[in-house]
Formats: sequence, C-alpha cells, structure tokens
Amino acid sequence: MSNKLNHSMSLASPDAKGITTKQKIALAIGFVGLIILGLALFNIDLPNLGVFLTASLVLISVGTILYANNAYLTKLEGIKNDGVWFKSISSRGIIGWLTGVGLTAFYIVLYFYPELLGMGTNGESNTGLISLFDPLSNLLSGRPASQWFVYGTLYTIAILAFGYKFILKYRHNRYQQLRTVSVMFFQLGFAFLIPEFMYVMNSDVPYYDLKNMWPLNYYNFDQYRIDAFIKTETIGLSLLALGILSIFVISPFLTYKYGKRWYCSWVCGCGGLAETAGDAFRQLSSKKVSAWKLERWLIHTVLVFSVVMTTAVVYTYLGYDPKKYWLTKDVFLISVAVFLTLVFVGVLAFKRKELGKDARYGAIGYFVVIIALIAMHFTGTTDQVFLIKAGTMRSAYGLYIGSIFSGVIGTGFYPILGNRAWCRFGCPMAAILGFQQRLFSKFRITTNGGQCISCGNCSTYCEMGIDVRSYAQKGENIVRSSCVGCGICSAVCPRGVLKLENDKLDGRINSNEVLLGNDIDLMNYVNKK
Repeated sequence: MSNKLNHSMSLASPDAKGITTKQKIALAIGFVGLIILGLALFNIDLPNLGVFLTASLVLISVGTILYANNAYLTKLEGIKNDGVWFKSISSRGIIGWLTGVGLTAFYIVLYFYPELLGMGTNGESNTGLISLFDPLSNLLSGRPASQWFVYGTLYTIAILAFGYKFILKYRHNRYQQLRTVSVMFFQLGFAFLIPEFMYVMNSDVPYYDLKNMWPLNYYNFDQYRIDAFIKTETIGLSLLALGILSIFVISPFLTYKYGKRWYCSWVCGCGGLAETAGDAFRQLSSKKVSAWKLERWLIHTVLVFSVVMTTAVVYTYLGYDPKKYWLTKDVFLISVAVFLTLVFVGVLAFKRKELGKDARYGAIGYFVVIIALIAMHFTGTTDQVFLIKAGTMRSAYGLYIGSIFSGVIGTGFYPILGNRAWCRFGCPMAAILGFQQRLFSKFRITTNGGQCISCGNCSTYCEMGIDVRSYAQKGENIVRSSCVGCGICSAVCPRGVLKLENDKLDGRINSNEVLLGNDIDLMNYVNKK
C-alpha cells in the first residue's frame, strides 16, 4: 500500500497509470529490434544481414502490436485519450524532449551526413546501418540500399505498426478505421513498393511516388527528370502527364467533392506518419491566435516561394526560338501570369466576401509572384534567373523547406510542437488544398451547439490548432483552410456535436447568420434548410 499523500481534489486519478507487465514485455521486444539497428549502425559484424534485418523489423512491429493490444483491447470501445497530460512523452516532459532530440538528430544525419549511416561513396560498398538493408533492397529492386531506402522502410514500418495501434484506439469509429487503412495502403503500395518495382521494369524511369504531386514533389520538373521522362517515352510521358493532371484536374475535383481530407488524411505520407506514429502528440499543437496568424503568413510564403522557384527552374531549360520550341520562355511566363491572373480575378469576383481579410493577403502573394515573373523575364538568361543560377534557388528550397522544415522540424519536433507542424505551417500542398477547400469544396464540419457541454476535447485534440469548441458553442459550421478533416474532433466528442459532411455549397459558411440571428428572418432560414 502506498504512503504517498494525494492533495488533489479531482474525482479522477491525477497520477499517470503505470504500464502493465505485458506492456513492459512488449516494450522490451521492440527495444531488442532497435538494438539490432544500433549494432548495425556501429558497424558490428552481423553474420547474416537478411536474417538480422528481418528479426529487427519483426521485433519492432510485434512489440508495438502487443503493446497496443494490451493498452486498448483490455478496455471497452470509446475515447482513449485519457492521461496524455500525465505522461512525460506526450506532455513535453523529459522523455518527450529526449525523443524530440533523438528524432531531430536522426533526420540531420539522414539528410546531411549519410556516410555516418554507412552510405557507400565512389562505388564503395555500403557499411553500417545502410548495409543491413541491402538484402531487402536487392530483393525488391536488385540494387544496394541508400539512405532513402532505409528511411522509406522505417517510415513504412512506423505507419503500419502505429496504424494498427491507431485502429485499436479508435475502433469505435469506422471513419478513423477506414482512413487509417487508406494511409497504410498508400504508403506501403504507392510510396514504397511500386517505385521499387518500377525501377526493375525500367531503371531509366526516375523515382516516382505516384501519390505525390507538385509542389510536394517540387523536383518533378527539374530538367534531368523531364529529360528522363521523355527518354523513356510511353511510361515516362504517362507519368509526366499524370503529374500535370493531378495538379490541375484530379486534385481540384477531389477537393471539391471531399475537401482537402481526401489527400491530407487519406493519402499523404506526411499526414499518414503524423496520424499514426504522431497521434500521441496531437494535443501539443498551439491553439493561440498568434500561432494561427503565423501559420497563415508562413505557409503561404512557402507556397509563393515554391511557385517562383519552380517557374524559375523550368524557365532556364526552355528555348527561345518558337520554330523549334512551341513552349518558349516567353510563352511559359505569359501562361503562368495569365493563369494566376484568372484565378485571382475569379476569386475576387465571386468569393471576396467569404475570404474577408484573407483576400488582401492573397493579393499580396499574387503581386509578389507577378513582379517575380516580370523580373524573371528581364533578368533571365540560359542558366540564370534574377541574375543568379536557378539551381541555387532550387537547392535553397530543397535544403530549407524540403529538408530542414519538412523533415528535421516537421517530424523531429513531434514531441514539442505537435504532430502536424509541417502540415500546418509549411506544406505548400496543404496551402493549395486549403485554398480550394475554403473556396469551393462541399466539405464542412457541422455542429449542434445545443448539445455542446464545452468539455474542450475537440479543441484539445485538434492537431491543426483550431479552436473547434468556439465553433461548436455557436452552432457554426467549421470551414477552415487548415482543417485536414481527420475527424478526431468528432471522434472524441462525448455528445455527438460534430459531424463531417459533404453537402451543397449554399449556406456552408454561416457565421453571420448564427452570430447575428436577429438580423435575418429565422423562419425563412430554417425553411431553406
């Protein structure tokens, strides 16, 4: 019997519940798998790499599965987010900070010092951790592993193992189960296996994650990739066409039908890792107004940078002579300017009231891009734009946005900033989809304010930092550009206040009608419903 005095007035236990014996065994099994990876990292000579790699990945997966089984199958179905603020790892405690430091260090080494992982250079064989993955890489594609193959394998294992844990945790909610199975499927098939099989079929085809699209795969329009697509003829041109159709046709149509959730919560690999391995950290996202203001400025700044950078890269390898090239440098710049102008004018003409102050911010971004295009025309040469090499811009974007922001900060800072820091503050794809969702998507989260008890679960567990409760208390539809439609707010609501819906566009944004109800004909409003 414990002699510890408990001064808490809470009806619930204020202390974190300890882990069970079965959970300790599960953790030990998983740690053994990690130890094997550590032995390989420190160049310990393992006699059979294939056997040890299999053992490592299986032990990590089995440990996670056994832990999840004991954590959730021993309880009734329902909300299982209790105790997160009493656990060091999920409340920015010492374990949380150590986890963040460890993840950050791993990403720094992965991106900038792959030789420390054993990456062979100048034709030399791999050593260390990367050599441990050689048997699997040779089995799938017939080539030695790289640091990206190691990362992709571990990334996939994390989504599959923690995805299983997530499914058990939210087994009372069919929506959560379906979307988790979806991200597991797309990561395993489209991001991991298919690119490896494509290399076997045609090694000249550049690596292509079929579920990624610009601006996430910002490298897709680099000259070496365009040349490779053209060289491989049918398959290469098909992939190039798919990339263009995804940007201008497939993505806008699916966003109109289902909101940005079709991608951010059902397909995207970054979102998949955030929802599965990062689920324990979703409550750490800041709900401050200052964070919301920073989010809007930062994510759209990254988007403008990606547009200008991609345009500059494409501009440098286009020709001048219209007799040889139908898509010349001037035609390309004019086309980009016309397209952006049509979008901007259309938004101002038809959606200005719905955007409010954001229309002004959009205007700033539009004029920045247009001025950049004009400057590009007057300062562009064969290999330079803005009097500097376009490759320098591409490298800067890849380093600061593609590596440091999305990888080191975006994932390494899960235990500090929450699981969607990259999606919320930096992802240009999220910015585009959010813009489309706000303007013309049928998706919204409807609220039944009369049932809200102001428990705050919805706001606490919103990974995108949205104060969902404030909408629910007013009975106001939630139509936010940042909302990824994960549905956790609905899943943790004890009263069924929130519902994810696709419906007609009329009345989707109803803040004025709700807040200023005495200024409208309420009976006419009800009849319209």
